[in-house]
Amino acid sequence: MPETDAVPLAELTTTRVGGVPERLVTATTQRDLVDTALAVWESGGELLVLGGGSNLLVGDEPLAATVLRVATRGIEVLPDAPEGTVRLRVQAGEPWDGLVAQAVRNGWAGLEALSGIPGQVGAAPMQNIGAYGQEVSSVLTAIELLDYDTGEVERVPAAELGLGYRTSTLKQGRAGVVVSVELSLHDAAAEREVLGEALGRPVEYAQLASTLGVQLGDRVPIAAVRDAVLALRASKGMVLNVDDHDTWSTGSFFTNPIVRESFARELPADAPRWPMTPEEPDVIEPLNRPDLDPWQAAQEALAAPVVIASTEPRLVKLSAAWLIERAGIRRGFALPGSKAAISSKHTLAITNRGGATAAEIGQLARFVQQRVQAEFGIILQPEPVIVGVEL
Repeated sequence: MPETDAVPLAELTTTRVGGVPERLVTATTQRDLVDTALAVWESGGELLVLGGGSNLLVGDEPLAATVLRVATRGIEVLPDAPEGTVRLRVQAGEPWDGLVAQAVRNGWAGLEALSGIPGQVGAAPMQNIGAYGQEVSSVLTAIELLDYDTGEVERVPAAELGLGYRTSTLKQGRAGVVVSVELSLHDAAAEREVLGEALGRPVEYAQLASTLGVQLGDRVPIAAVRDAVLALRASKGMVLNVDDHDTWSTGSFFTNPIVRESFARELPADAPRWPMTPEEPDVIEPLNRPDLDPWQAAQEALAAPVVIASTEPRLVKLSAAWLIERAGIRRGFALPGSKAAISSKHTLAITNRGGATAAEIGQLARFVQQRVQAEFGIILQPEPVIVGVEL
């Protein structure tokens, strides 16, 4: 096996925290990836799959697990694509933003608003990554998954992945390792022949439209969309930069909460809220937390899926950043003596100001949750994968 000397996960994660794993295996081929995972599972050991380390918070103590670092590469154009589209098979270890950059250069539209997101392609379907009006679910057709139960590499159509807002069956309990993903993008080559430049997909996010100086639904040159998104992300500390401690994070630490419309009406009038669209989840999941207070207990009563039968929107998405700020936590906030802090650019990011521990990151996250719960009765849910840290 391609085993390498174990190093602290602090050297392999964007938050720059994490202890030393028992073993570190770097897989550069699909065969290595599959064989390593199978060997660990057959031995009964713990396996932690590591991509770019941008959505992972690992504890400070030594980790009793094999860390499988995915470094497989390859972008293949598949045959028999419908007219006006291009089909790709991308290996899980490809850097996500490298894929987006190549798509933009080639005039393949559908990923441009996802520019600048760190990490690797294999992680994209896990939580259905999304930004600025695009989600991977809109272009994902299938994945190749090494299934834990069967031990086989299986092609799983996107429709079977339960893709929703920052979630999928892969995040909710279906065990396996993503080997590759298949995408279907709009091929703007014909437009380039006529217009001299390829156009991106319709702009669906107000801030991006404002930055580009266009209306929602307009189409603009695909390269201009990428440039605008990169600029917006950089302004929020969401583009990795070794010299900028605001980027020493997992990006947005909390997801935007989804609540009943009736609950949202009790919030201040200026609280941002967006009705859920039909493509997004139409159920409320119960909170799973010990020592429930009365509000939480009420949420547990919603354990059975609530189907939206009315044409009126029954669920709305709230802004986690707004809730955090209105709970009194400002940009740059840190607990006394801690080297973890809220980003100076964006209240959704919890950052390492240099020398922070995973415990300090977790402590600040819990404090934010407690303040928002006390103020609004909402428990913010973490977005990154959390291993060995209390939250």
